[in-house]
Amino acid sequence: MRNINLRYTKESYDANGVLSEFSLQWPSDYNFAYDVVDDIAAAEPDRPAMIWCNPEGEEHRFSYYDLKHWSDKTANFLVQQGVEKGDMVLVILRRHYQFWFTALALHKIGAVLVPATFMLKEHDFEYRVNTAGVKTVIATDIGEIAQVIDNCAAQVPALKNRILVAGGGGGLTAGLPDLQEVRRFGLGDALSGPEGLCTLSTAREGWTDFNSGVRAASPSWQRVATRASDPMITYFSSGTSGNPKMALHDYSYSLGHLGTAKHWQNVKSDGGVHFTIADTGWGKAVWGKLYGQFLMEACVLTYDYDRFDAEELMALVEKYRISTLCCPPTMYRMFLNGPKESYRLDSLEYCVCAGEALNPDLLEGWRELTGITLMDGFGQTETPLTIANMPNMTPKPGSMGRPLPLYNTRILDAEDNECEVGETGEICIAYNPAARPPGIMLEYYRDAEKTAAAIRDGWYHSGDTAWRDEDGYIFYVGRNDDVIKSSGYRISPFEVESVLLTHPAVRECAVTGVPDALRGKAVKATVVLQPGYVGNDELTAEIKAFMKRKTAPYKYPRILDYVETLPKTINGKTRRAVIRAADELGAEAAAKRPPEEFGG
Repeated sequence: MRNINLRYTKESYDANGVLSEFSLQWPSDYNFAYDVVDDIAAAEPDRPAMIWCNPEGEEHRFSYYDLKHWSDKTANFLVQQGVEKGDMVLVILRRHYQFWFTALALHKIGAVLVPATFMLKEHDFEYRVNTAGVKTVIATDIGEIAQVIDNCAAQVPALKNRILVAGGGGGLTAGLPDLQEVRRFGLGDALSGPEGLCTLSTAREGWTDFNSGVRAASPSWQRVATRASDPMITYFSSGTSGNPKMALHDYSYSLGHLGTAKHWQNVKSDGGVHFTIADTGWGKAVWGKLYGQFLMEACVLTYDYDRFDAEELMALVEKYRISTLCCPPTMYRMFLNGPKESYRLDSLEYCVCAGEALNPDLLEGWRELTGITLMDGFGQTETPLTIANMPNMTPKPGSMGRPLPLYNTRILDAEDNECEVGETGEICIAYNPAARPPGIMLEYYRDAEKTAAAIRDGWYHSGDTAWRDEDGYIFYVGRNDDVIKSSGYRISPFEVESVLLTHPAVRECAVTGVPDALRGKAVKATVVLQPGYVGNDELTAEIKAFMKRKTAPYKYPRILDYVETLPKTINGKTRRAVIRAADELGAEAAAKRPPEEFGG
């Protein structure tokens, strides 16, 4: 390892080894694909970069040289298909290894990577293509997304190129007889290794086959001139209402994730494997499977599965000797509720979580199981990591940690004055357009109004609320839309959930506000029960009495709804907005609302 990250960072630590100063610098022509991945490939071609596998038994181990080689071939193929510098390219590739080839290739070309989830429907796809001006889409042949795209042909006249990737199963072989044979007879090994890469072809009218085109393409690629200030990637940042916004980032965004990987995930550069559980359609994938990890010259694991299964993923931790792990709190809870005694987790050295507030009971449960303290962190699609429990810090239960020194982060009130200790306000980051904080978005692409609402008066306004204690630790309250305003009180769903989860009958829960003529909003708890409990009037009365003893009177849930499962994203995050929509509009009306209205 050559500590390539130190080219771009200046940092110092206090007497306890906690990061105290952190800044970034980069040349004007910085490009992650050339200056990080290709640089490592030239110096240490055999350094492990990624282990990729799927339920069908296929496995590939990529070195940094492999990623350079295949991304060069992919860049040549995409240029042949008409992709040019500055183009917006929509990429819908689940967890296929071709995503890494494509992302790096687009960076090399100077085109803009626009990742998206395979769960898009026609409305979602039309909006993304027409709003971003997408000319090329690269999509998986797994599932229904190719048909969704074809259904939109008349509504997306600017779309010129449709490129299809044979996904190799992705955990969905039931609908693919040829790949059923792969699974049944253990032929995944035949697709593994260098000779198995991109060997499966696919055919669909109006589409170009990615795999055969990339295999045939030249591996010789000359560097294209790009600037660090050029657009590199844009993610659709979903809200609770209206169409999603496009958070546009330049090449410095990749460097911002040095804070994510080095100063939060604590990735192990030599001899370790990092595992972030995330689909490439969401920003968390590049948080945990690409930029920061490769800047640290580390190796990542990617599992190309369909649906989250705690037992299956715990087996991967054991098999591949995962050293650092990152996933949402909901997934850790599912690990704890699964057959945890069946697996060896002794390879784990460090575990972090984000995406949802970390409940104290989960913190203690994971510590009891593994001896490891979960280190919470906070960031957004518009940012890298900005607040965290960093290595060598002593976390406080319920706190996201302290601001990363890279950013000037404050809790501000409605007049942009800093809140007092214990006072709830909005998480904001100082933003000077002339010296923009590295990693914070450039703008909401093609939406000046929303950009002006988020970046104003010298601050980036996150839309998330929190409070800080006397030691500077920050405690999450919720999205502005999640905070429940009842009888004049502001109630944090996370705070109520944390108490509710300590009741022995409660396995999972989500707290929301429902319309109430007297209070404005009443607190409602949607509850998944532990096995052996029945959601009846007696249990409801018991839980309410328990909550009244444990919380202030105005916080206890006046309504309890027992369900089999909570609505979740593909990455396991609880979707409170779905519950709110069902309560406010009725379940039938909510089901018809576009998925992006529920925040992904």
